Amino acid sequence: MMAKKLRGASSLAVTAVFLVSASASAQDAVEQVDSSTDRVPQNTVVPGYPDVARRDRIEGEVEVCFDIARDGRPQRIAVRRSTNRLFEKPARKAVRNSTWVPLKKDEQDSGVKACRTFRFSLVPVPKEQQD
Repeated sequence: MMAKKLRGASSLAVTAVFLVSASASAQDAVEQVDSSTDRVPQNTVVPGYPDVARRDRIEGEVEVCFDIARDGRPQRIAVRRSTNRLFEKPARKAVRNSTWVPLKKDEQDSGVKACRTFRFSLVPVPKEQQD
């Protein structure tokens, strides 16, 4: 998997891609594919797979963009792109509850907008595990 550069964004745009999967055991898994930010994540929250989407076997992708405040909290969180509205709320909530290491007094904020892409996909369960 590769993270792709945001269309129309400056070359300073920050991207991160997360793979979120849901199996029959209802355990979500996440894999961070790419993150190119000078801000260090302190606590990364993974969005939950919506029950309705799991039940209806819906997969999708959401790109959420935001600013990181000096204290490490995300601000101005907005969905930039989404394949299905069911995934937007959990993705926004995951970003809202994530934190980054606060800047020290003498550190300058880059002013770069950060973005995270969450891919929600269903993982088939092998027949041996279904019994």
